[in-house]
Amino acid sequence: MDRLKNVSPFIVMDIIKRTKELDNVIHFEVGQPDLPPSKNVKKALEHVAESLDFPYTESLGIKPLREKIAEYYKKFYNIDVPIERILVTPGTSGAFLIAYAITLNSKEKIALTDPSYPCYKNFSYILDIAPEFIPVDSTTNYEMRVCHLKNISGIKTVQISSPSNPIGNIYSNNTLKELIEYCDDKGINFISDEIYHGLTYTDDKVSTALQFSENAIVINGFSKYFCMPGIRLGWMVLPQHLVRKAEVLMQNLFISASSISQEIGVCAFDYDYLEKCRGIFKERRDFLYSELSKLFKIDVVPEGAFYIWVDVSDYTNDSFEFAKELLENIQVAVTPGVDFGKNNTNRYIRFAYTRNIEHMKEGINRIAQYLKNRK
Repeated sequence: MDRLKNVSPFIVMDIIKRTKELDNVIHFEVGQPDLPPSKNVKKALEHVAESLDFPYTESLGIKPLREKIAEYYKKFYNIDVPIERILVTPGTSGAFLIAYAITLNSKEKIALTDPSYPCYKNFSYILDIAPEFIPVDSTTNYEMRVCHLKNISGIKTVQISSPSNPIGNIYSNNTLKELIEYCDDKGINFISDEIYHGLTYTDDKVSTALQFSENAIVINGFSKYFCMPGIRLGWMVLPQHLVRKAEVLMQNLFISASSISQEIGVCAFDYDYLEKCRGIFKERRDFLYSELSKLFKIDVVPEGAFYIWVDVSDYTNDSFEFAKELLENIQVAVTPGVDFGKNNTNRYIRFAYTRNIEHMKEGINRIAQYLKNRK
């Protein structure tokens, strides 16, 4: 199948598989929180196990969950989002497939940054959509800008993520506003991946794309901020005119998100607990950024998510081989930059601060000693 020939493997998953065969591995590769969800979630799961008959739900998702999501937007951004525009999906992966399918036809272009989360481009290949890669770096704080888009013809959809994976950068309100206004003016669809919202460590207030346009498509979910990666539950907010198209696709592709996941998702909005989790990740960010800065070049301070994008060009020009070297020689697992694109990604590796500080401290000590002996 020609449209699948460009779908690339997610290298970090192979690294994770290899760690299972080694002893005493230090994990900087895993992009999932190690913290448990709120105790309310576990209580809800016990209740659901006793009372739920495990039915299908309507494709848009159960009303109590969509109401909770609407309350979330009111609390964090002071905007009113009608629940009719909120659709619950099997993870954010399900949301992206739907969003791409309803905004793009075969061969049409979607603009993506390079580097960026690798599944974006792979979703586009699966749907026979043409990804247009926009190289970004520290000169624009790894943001896509309007000036980039003006140089490319035929773009039908623009996709950003903020905070981003793998960089951890947050789009400024000014850049976000300019991008959305440009897309609205040109009739271009705008998709904002906001899965790391909540995990932000800047004093500036972080905006959702919905604050700038009702035409924006926003995708979020429970894997990161809510510490629930395994329940595979996401959502998207759509402009009203796209809701029915998405609903029909959802009915055909997966009927509905898991009824169990939806029921317990209602109890995940424990904001006091979530703020404690955010504080823990901020402490980890501060520690790891400080320690890595002593060993490598870091060209942008991560402001959100739980990643640090590290320049290792003083030691290698092949981040994949360097990642394998660290894993096999000192049992430290990192994600090679080449997982995220081709724009100088051979010079970078991604560190995730999804383990406790003591665990990370051991990893830093191993790397520091190894690099000292390696020279």
